[in-house]
Amino acid sequence: MKKKKSKGDPKAGREEESHTCCWCRFPLLCALLQLAFGVAVTVLGFLMAGVSSSLPLRDTPYWAGIIVCVVSLVGFVMLCISYQPDEKTCVQFTVKLTYFLLSALALVLCVVAAAFAAHHYLQMTKFTCDTVLESCQCKVDTADPLSRTFVYQDAADCSSVTSMLSLYLILQMVLNLIAALVCLLACFVMWKHRYQVFYVGARFYPLTTTECQQQKV
Repeated sequence: MKKKKSKGDPKAGREEESHTCCWCRFPLLCALLQLAFGVAVTVLGFLMAGVSSSLPLRDTPYWAGIIVCVVSLVGFVMLCISYQPDEKTCVQFTVKLTYFLLSALALVLCVVAAAFAAHHYLQMTKFTCDTVLESCQCKVDTADPLSRTFVYQDAADCSSVTSMLSLYLILQMVLNLIAALVCLLACFVMWKHRYQVFYVGARFYPLTTTECQQQKV
């Protein structure tokens, strides 16, 4: 005779939990948002690199977008792994840890990319530019002979280049900050799922009739 599992049996609850769909456990929305914003940051970074070949790497943050895309792919891989309670498989634990660490790395890189874009944008608001030999040369203070000169190669029209770069820098700030918030949310969800940071109170299981009889005896 097979014993029927009571509704309050914790083992039964864990077995039911292990049979639910893996798509319902992992926040799929986080992975989709990471992929969307990662692609947007990457494409915008390559567009900025095409405006002028002399732009430094920090001002074309496609590297941050690529990392965010890689994080989202790791999240999708996690969706394909069969769920086991309490992380009983080494593969599940490894993928979870990798996703958490990459999300933290992507968070830092997106914040750094947004800071670089904000710094460059603030400098461009004070630029005075002139066209010299098919390049745009800009200075913050023309009266200071020691002031740094910013040169944008392959840019004959300074007004169009500065206006386009200003727009791209604003978009980079917005997209990178949103991507950083999504990565922060993903780290928080993974940390909460692992350590259960919210206290939900003691959990009591009702005794079955057989357990009550055993206690009385």
